[in-house]
Amino acid sequence: MPEFVSPGVGVFSTWDYVVFAALFVVSSGIGIFFAVKERKKASSREFLVGGKQMSCVPVALSLTASFMSAVTVLGTPSEVYRFGGAFVLFGFSYSMVVLFTAELFVPVFYRSGITSTYEYLELRFNKTVRIAATLIYIMQTIVYTGVVVYAPALALNQVTGFNLWGSVFATGIVCTFYCTLGGLKAVVWTDAFQMVVMVLGFLTVLIQGTIVNGGLTSAWEKAEAGSRLGVFDFDPDPLRRHTFWTITVGGTFTWLGIYGVNQSTIQRCISCKSEKHAKLALYLNLIGLWVILGCAVFSGLLMFAYYRNCDPWTAGFVSAPDQLMPYFVMDILGSFPGLPGLFVACAFSGTLSTVAASINALATVTYEDLVKNCFKNLSNRLGTWISKGLCIVFGVACTSMAVAASQMGGVVQAALSIHGMCGGPMLGLFSLGILFPWTNWKGAAGGLVMGIAMSFWVGIGGFVYPAGPDKAFPLPLSTNSCLPLNTTDIISTLAPTLASERPVLADTWYCMSYLYYSAVGWIATVIAGLLITSLTGPNRGEDVNPVLIRPVCNLLCFWSEKYKKMCWCGVQHDADCMEFHDNGAFSMKPETSTNKEPQNGLNKDTENTMSGYNSEEKSYSNAGLSKDTYF
Repeated sequence: MPEFVSPGVGVFSTWDYVVFAALFVVSSGIGIFFAVKERKKASSREFLVGGKQMSCVPVALSLTASFMSAVTVLGTPSEVYRFGGAFVLFGFSYSMVVLFTAELFVPVFYRSGITSTYEYLELRFNKTVRIAATLIYIMQTIVYTGVVVYAPALALNQVTGFNLWGSVFATGIVCTFYCTLGGLKAVVWTDAFQMVVMVLGFLTVLIQGTIVNGGLTSAWEKAEAGSRLGVFDFDPDPLRRHTFWTITVGGTFTWLGIYGVNQSTIQRCISCKSEKHAKLALYLNLIGLWVILGCAVFSGLLMFAYYRNCDPWTAGFVSAPDQLMPYFVMDILGSFPGLPGLFVACAFSGTLSTVAASINALATVTYEDLVKNCFKNLSNRLGTWISKGLCIVFGVACTSMAVAASQMGGVVQAALSIHGMCGGPMLGLFSLGILFPWTNWKGAAGGLVMGIAMSFWVGIGGFVYPAGPDKAFPLPLSTNSCLPLNTTDIISTLAPTLASERPVLADTWYCMSYLYYSAVGWIATVIAGLLITSLTGPNRGEDVNPVLIRPVCNLLCFWSEKYKKMCWCGVQHDADCMEFHDNGAFSMKPETSTNKEPQNGLNKDTENTMSGYNSEEKSYSNAGLSKDTYF
């Protein structure tokens, strides 16, 4: 491989450190503000879910920032640079994910009055299923969060000279600080601020990148000449890394698994003051996802247009693809003091928001699913202190995981995909509960085990035996304009490398696109769950609380009330057959009348007097709730 003269890029200046430090100072300040403001509201409910009185706009910004981590900020442009603009199709996947989350999952979780997503599993199945899902979530979130902290810090360190462990520990300490002091409100408003920083950082790169490429038209023509604008590839082969189908179908399953039933998302949705605000937050968040995706994709195209004749990765100027984006930033913005710091603040805003969301979600599920089950009748003040203590514990755990990630080597890529491999089975588990009313707890538990086994089988196999370039289709990169070193050519003879033996599944099952891992887990969980249920005796629909089921058959049978009720499988979705308690809970009445007018006098207008129902917004609200749950 030829060696080239590195043109060299700048390093961090004093002003860059000042801009970057400002991100941490403001984030900490928000935590202090809410600690002082909410000091008299000493309840775990106020701390963990913001009193369930949040509005849609800050929650929407928080959702976007939490799920657009530094891995997205640094990785997506690199992906576009190497493989082309097909990544923009994730915009369609995001749309489907938000639609399913807002219309299928959030109404069930919101009306159930839960605080932890996994609390639903005990209401629907039993405590065993709930605890199993909680433990899986805790383990995979700690591992994922540790890598989210370490991976971007390493990439930025090797390009900009930014201190590696200083940034890792600063991230862990600051996130733990404002999560512990301010709770969910601090996390949400800090995320909103960090979302603004992310957009500003991207805009800086986009403006200067367009200028150095000679304008938008010139950059677009260069990207088109380099085949980076080929978006639609309708090859149905599931072994291909990125096609229209793998991104739109596989991407939907992947993101729905880590978004639609993820504690971080649902916790923010149920913290809203009404179900309408929760749905609005999700749809507004979709706009944010599109904006960040568009910025990242266009940054990748500008980066290719700039380096089309001298690729820094092939030339050896950077050692990994994830370092391309920070290298590009230092190259085009290095002469502008403070602007590289703004982009690094942009990348770390993604990290801070993801880590803070994870710490808060981990504290919530641990307190609700484990602590409150072991220690009954905890006072509000003690519950708040325990919640804050859990934030500190998980902050230390996630930071320690970042240290462990530095020793993982090639396993880092595997750790990043654990979220996806666990997300599919989790999505399947909640789908069994919400969509199939006859599923029993044995089917749910057996399905979860089967889903985890299948998704980890294909996922780990794919890492051990990675697919070849014939499936990934990386686009060509050039070093024609790079300046070679003035060295004497050395001809060396290398011993021939023997190809390692690959098992039969290596080029079929293990070669499957990573975006289908969640789909594999979902399909395995649902099929196994339904089979085990049929063998062990299905639940009777009459015994299932209708609040825990989403009757999607109503959409398919909108033309016939008869067929609607037939598809309910015995579940009594009629409002007349349900009791609505003062704490927002729902339960079946001991007896229901078959008459048109129920015995207690309820009629069509009953919904206007239901506890938690807001007749003006025509949605359920948290205004009248006095408890987190109706257990």
